[in-house]
Amino acid sequence: MLLAGGQGSRLGVLTAKVAKPAVAFGGKYRIIDFPLSNCINSGVDTVGVLTQYQPLRLNAHIGIGIPWDLDRNVGGVAVLPPYEKSSNSEWYTGTANAIYQNLEYMESYNPDYVLILSGDHIYKMDYEVMLDFHKENNADVTIAAMPVPMEEASRFGIVVADEEKRITAFEEKPEKPRSNLASMGIYIFSWPVLRDALIKKKDVPGCDFGKHVIPYCFEQDDRMFVYEFNGYWKDVGTLGSYWEANMELLDIVPDFNLYEEYWKIYTNSSILPPQYLSENAVIERSIVGNGTEIHGEVKHSVLSAGVVIGKGSVVRDSIIMQDTVIGEGCVIDKAIIAENVKIGDNVTMGIGADTPNKAKPNIYSFGIATVGENSVIPSDVQIGKNTAISGVTVKEDYVNNVLESGEILIKAGE
Repeated sequence: MLLAGGQGSRLGVLTAKVAKPAVAFGGKYRIIDFPLSNCINSGVDTVGVLTQYQPLRLNAHIGIGIPWDLDRNVGGVAVLPPYEKSSNSEWYTGTANAIYQNLEYMESYNPDYVLILSGDHIYKMDYEVMLDFHKENNADVTIAAMPVPMEEASRFGIVVADEEKRITAFEEKPEKPRSNLASMGIYIFSWPVLRDALIKKKDVPGCDFGKHVIPYCFEQDDRMFVYEFNGYWKDVGTLGSYWEANMELLDIVPDFNLYEEYWKIYTNSSILPPQYLSENAVIERSIVGNGTEIHGEVKHSVLSAGVVIGKGSVVRDSIIMQDTVIGEGCVIDKAIIAENVKIGDNVTMGIGADTPNKAKPNIYSFGIATVGENSVIPSDVQIGKNTAISGVTVKEDYVNNVLESGEILIKAGE
């Protein structure tokens, strides 16, 4: 059961019109491709994808599951939005509530085990190895966890376990953590245990695994174990971590390798022409998608399919998503530009002081300029750091042709 209904509000304008799991990643993929590919690489062939917030692009991307070999008569992939019931209809209000509302879907398969995943993390993991661990320990619940620095442990759900990996305590964001094993939000439940917990906790408002279901399993004295994971795992929930994770793909030996033959990442790819590089094009250590046209310079950046970079333009340390067109003579520094954006000529982005964002300093930070999808930026304007732009903007929207660092420009209706 893959939880993919997240709004991802900390990604700001990137998720104004699209669910976080459907946000582009690594030039070719969307975030949800990683857990879906993990499923098929691990031999999991029955996947329920729970959608809620802005599901259109996510639904279109998953389709009937062909790229992941999940288009099957029995099992395969099923998209599970909230739906109208004869009584007590509601949106998914918490992670466990979402799973509870799809009890009937799970019962139709009468499984031995249920694997619960989040749709918005970047990692590779063989769930079959975790399931073997679950079976060997005759566990009722297994929680995947990874070591984090002790000083950061208070940001996570923390698992405390004995030498045999049996969990003795689970603390949700403790002030003084007793362990550095952070829950990854990946659970394997033996079906009768999960079914009982969901039914017993069904009336809890915003029922959540970390806050309600796991503590309930403790009360029942269920056999709970921790499966320690030591590979690459990233929650790309903030603009900073999203930008960093993309940039890490450009390292000479990346921590997260997209090119491994034995663990492929599958995606729903458009049929596109090859890249075109003009005689003046310069590309250094970048990922460049199909159908791109580059007439300028691209340095240490990630470009999705169908991007156009005009003559004399320079793009550095940036993420440019699908079908965005950047005009001539532009300089784009440390920016995240969403899909189908049109940028005029002689635009400078990512300049000036690293001033904190005035309206949303906790979202628009890290010195990044962020542009939402379908936006238009006119020619001859300058845009500072920690900024956000969304909508069709015109020259008059920019004071003296400048959007200062720390400012937001969002047009009505966006």
